[in-house]
Amino acid sequence: MADLTVLIRQALSEVAACGDLAALEEARVRWLGKKGTLTEELKALGSLTAAARPAAGARINAAKSEVQGAIEARRDALARAAIEGQLAAGRIDVTLPGRGEEPGGLHPVTQARLRIETLFRRAGFDVASGPEIEDDFHNFGALNIPPNHPARAMHDTFYFADGRLLRTHTSPVQIRALQEHGAPLAVIAPGRVYRCDSDMTHSPMFHQLEGVVVGEHISFANMKAALHGFLQAYFERDVAIRLRPSYFPFTEPSAEVDMSCVFCEGRGCRTCKHSGWLEVSGCGMMHPNVLKASGVDPERFTGYAFGAGIDRLAMLRYGVNDLRLFFENDLRFLRQFRRFSA
Repeated sequence: MADLTVLIRQALSEVAACGDLAALEEARVRWLGKKGTLTEELKALGSLTAAARPAAGARINAAKSEVQGAIEARRDALARAAIEGQLAAGRIDVTLPGRGEEPGGLHPVTQARLRIETLFRRAGFDVASGPEIEDDFHNFGALNIPPNHPARAMHDTFYFADGRLLRTHTSPVQIRALQEHGAPLAVIAPGRVYRCDSDMTHSPMFHQLEGVVVGEHISFANMKAALHGFLQAYFERDVAIRLRPSYFPFTEPSAEVDMSCVFCEGRGCRTCKHSGWLEVSGCGMMHPNVLKASGVDPERFTGYAFGAGIDRLAMLRYGVNDLRLFFENDLRFLRQFRRFSA
């Protein structure tokens, strides 16, 4: 038999030199496989005398165990080295400054709504809210809208199978506020509303501002002064307003509110269709039937109400010409409004 000490030294040296698992497997086969060097030594035991075989067999088995242990240890070391290499390759230096982090900002419509709420709170109004899924009474009936009115049509209103609907305006909030608190009352109700409409200036979901003041001796002049003061504060400039006679089922008399164009200062431009005026709101004195439906005595109290599109007010304040831009979530568009304050 060959000198096992020399063979073991050669095997251990070769195992230690293996740089990857493939080379290590080749070394295992070469030394411990069916035709491996140490396996062949076992096969040679038959040439020894019966007395010498046990001692020789024990020495060979011990040599195989030593080499097998070295192979397993080397396999573990190579596996650890591979994992450490992968971790090192994907390591992130947490001491480096971050990338891609940008300061956020409020959506322009949210900025407009918050500004509106602040201005009206300063004028003594409270901010009220109500459900977006409404019943027919609060959305239509209590607002003196007759059963045959076009606003109830399916092509304008989103109905549910049980007869409920997505509110088409925030006017139902005034009914709920009056029913809960009674008169006198001064509230605004900003919120989302829904109608079947979609183009450059209309969206199926948009934001509306509803305002209502009820008390003793409330007049049309009070309403005009409140609206004029709000528009000047909101746009931070002197603007003229005019009231044009109109019709709404829930107010009488009713009017459309125009203000001088904030882009051309009344001289005429494409935005105002060269008229010098921009329509911004509808308003009027609350109809007695609406007060009755809200539990308010129309013989004692009077009131006015007005409504405006928050999205349209945001478009005018920020110079946006297409309402759909507000809802497309294009960061290139939205980043422009970080510099604005609510």
